[in-house]
Amino acid sequence: MTTAQKLTRDDLFSLEKYADIRDEFRERVLAHKKDRRVHLGTNAALYFEDRLTMQYQVQEMLRIERIFEAAGIEEELDAYNPLIPDGSNWKATFMVEFPDVEERREMLRRLRGIEHRVYVQVQDFDRVFAIADEDLERSDEEKTSAVHFLRFEFSPEQAAALKAGASFAAGIDHENYQVDIAPIADATRASLVGDLS
Repeated sequence: MTTAQKLTRDDLFSLEKYADIRDEFRERVLAHKKDRRVHLGTNAALYFEDRLTMQYQVQEMLRIERIFEAAGIEEELDAYNPLIPDGSNWKATFMVEFPDVEERREMLRRLRGIEHRVYVQVQDFDRVFAIADEDLERSDEEKTSAVHFLRFEFSPEQAAALKAGASFAAGIDHENYQVDIAPIADATRASLVGDLS
């Protein structure tokens, strides 16, 4: 993905315009996001991001914070543009999802480092393990966070194979949470391959 495909102020709706179209835009984004979610077992998921999902995030932040000045808008763009794929990678929000508060607290202790053990595997190539939290560290000596930002960087050969129809799988290889192969739906595959230039 080229720099031109990162979001700029020209890509955004004014607060007034966004208020008019928000429901329709939100429906479109939610339908799009459905094809970009991969469940990793019962308590973890990858939400693959792209230009549209990030535009929605920025629009929502501007709306909630009532930001309309150029400097504030640029700050939001600077925060979210790094989550748009660059053409040789996929970027995802990784969520560890335990509904019960006590169980979540205990599991986040047991799953320390899990963000570095999430992978994608293209057909017979080696696993591509996530590069996690490039913006800031979200784990400490005691526990991991429930939310991480991941980048899966592909070699030119892996990207070419994906574009040519190669299958891929996702998983987690952590001592306390193993998911060998998460099935990838055709719609998800098509959506993610579109992120590669």
